[in-house]
Amino acid sequence: MRLAVELRRLRDAAGLTSREAAALLGVSAAQISQIEAGLAGVSEKRLRRLAANYACSDNELIDALVAMAKDRTRGWWEEYRGLLPTPFLDIAELEHHSTYRRDVEFLFIPGLLQTDEYARATFSSRIPELPHEELELRVRHRMQRKVILEGPVPTPYEAVIHEAALRVRVSDRPASRAQLARVLEVSDADHITVRVIPFDLDNFGGTWSTVMLAEGAVPRLDTAVRDAPHGTAFIDSEAQLDVFRTLLRRVEGASLDPTRSRDFIHRLAKEL
Repeated sequence: MRLAVELRRLRDAAGLTSREAAALLGVSAAQISQIEAGLAGVSEKRLRRLAANYACSDNELIDALVAMAKDRTRGWWEEYRGLLPTPFLDIAELEHHSTYRRDVEFLFIPGLLQTDEYARATFSSRIPELPHEELELRVRHRMQRKVILEGPVPTPYEAVIHEAALRVRVSDRPASRAQLARVLEVSDADHITVRVIPFDLDNFGGTWSTVMLAEGAVPRLDTAVRDAPHGTAFIDSEAQLDVFRTLLRRVEGASLDPTRSRDFIHRLAKEL
């Protein structure tokens, strides 16, 4: 679907209708429409011809789109198809292809850093209550997402966590201590950076926005993910991505450095 969106954007930027693009490629307008709707794939040869017809000279972007077109990965998330809502699968697939992952969290520990017990307590608080089987599926899915951090070629990851999220007890004290210990453990890894935003911080209004950013092969292919009132929203417009990048820079600039953040979490754990 993201490939389809980007091809449509390239055509729009070239000022061509789908009928005009089809004529240049020697296919029907219906074929262009199917490609741009994500209903049909596109070969490397055809994609490069489309890019040439659209006067796109960004070779890095074209190569990244070709890689997307050729990818036939059926990842671990496919076992959940039909069992969990589609956004769960989409997030896992997005993370699998990301080159860098960033999280900003104000109320909960980021999903990629959660313990099994913390995740179960979080999903258990949902209203209406989830059936036991679906609850366990969501917990198992969240635990499997950690493969991007723990696999043979881990993805660089940065999390900025507000003190509120570190203090909120979604379960009991032992579970909270175990969760803080988990955050400290993973923050030791070279590819993982954890920063803390303390309550004792001046001039931090207007930035209370939880966001996940998955960086693509090129900046244009970045994707932000937000929890919306009626589900998960995947954001890929350049203007909105710039807003989220600015937010990330702002909260990272306001947060403690990694060493001071670890010391801060150690102190919180001792209080428990």
